Amino acid sequence: MRIVFMGTPDFAVASLNALVEAGYEIAGVVTAADKPAGRGQKLQESAVKKYAVEKGLKILQPLKLKDPEFIEELKGLKADLQVVVAFRMLPEIVWDMPAKGTINLHASLLPQYRGAAPINHAIINGETESGVTTFFLKHEIDTGDVIFSERVTIADDDSAGDLHDHLMEAGAGLLVKTVKAIEENTYKEQPQVFSDELKHAPKIFKEFCQIDWNQPVKNIYNLIRGLSPYPTAFTLLNEKTIKIFKAAYEQTEPGITPGEFQTDGKTYLKFATKDGLISVLDVQYEGKKRMMVDEFLRGMRL
Repeated sequence: MRIVFMGTPDFAVASLNALVEAGYEIAGVVTAADKPAGRGQKLQESAVKKYAVEKGLKILQPLKLKDPEFIEELKGLKADLQVVVAFRMLPEIVWDMPAKGTINLHASLLPQYRGAAPINHAIINGETESGVTTFFLKHEIDTGDVIFSERVTIADDDSAGDLHDHLMEAGAGLLVKTVKAIEENTYKEQPQVFSDELKHAPKIFKEFCQIDWNQPVKNIYNLIRGLSPYPTAFTLLNEKTIKIFKAAYEQTEPGITPGEFQTDGKTYLKFATKDGLISVLDVQYEGKKRMMVDEFLRGMRL
C-alpha cells in the first residue's frame, strides 16, 4: 500500500517515523514551504522536511494546494492512502484523490475539541483526560467518521507541552494501528455525534493569552499551563510584558487587590487573584531570557 504523508511540525514527525518503522511504503511527503526565520531571516525547513531528507523520501512543498502542477505531481505518486497529521486544510481535489481515502490524526477525543488548538484548550478547561482520534476527511473540518481513538490521562501539573508529547507518542501508535486496519479492511467507522454541549478548540490569538487577575485562581493556573510553552500566558509588570511558563497556586484570601503582587525580592513573586495567589516559577521578562523566578528577582527591583 503506497502512502502519501502530509504534515509539518514535530508532532507529525513521530507519526511519519512510526509508519516508516512499521515498513510502510511512503510514496511522498507533503510539507510546508521553507520560511525565513530568526534575525538573519535564513530559510528554515519544517521538522517533517528535515526527517524526510534524512530518510531519502520524496518531498513536495506546494505554496497552493490547488496548484495544477502540484495536483499532477500528487497524482503521479499513485497513493492508495493519504495520511494527514498537523497540516493545513485540504481541498477536496486533494483529499478525495486516493482509492482508500485520506485519514487524519487529531489530538483530541472527537467530537470534543474540534479545531486548531485542542491540546491547549483541554488543559485550559481543566480536563483530566484527552486523547487522539483517527478519522476519514470530509468537507467540514474534523467531522469525518471516526476509525479509532485512544484516551490519555492529563496530570494536574501537565502543561500543554507535556500533553503534546504524550499525545504525539500515543498518536503515532494509533496511526499505525489505523493504517494496518485499512490495509486489512478490519475497521468499522463510527459517525461523530454533534451537540451544542461540545467544547471547541479555536485558534489562539495574543489577546486570549493576557491574564485577567479577576478570574478564579484555578482558572488562571490552568490558563498558564495550557499556554506553556507556547504561545505563553502573560501579564504586565512595570509596564512591560512578563511571560509565565510555570506557576503554582494557593486558594486563600489574598489580602490584596487582584493583579497586585507580593515578593520578598529574592525567592518568590505572587500575584493576587479573585480567590487566591499565583506563585510564578518560570518567567521571561520583556527583552530578557527565560529564567527561574529567583534569578529573575535578583535582576529586578520590585
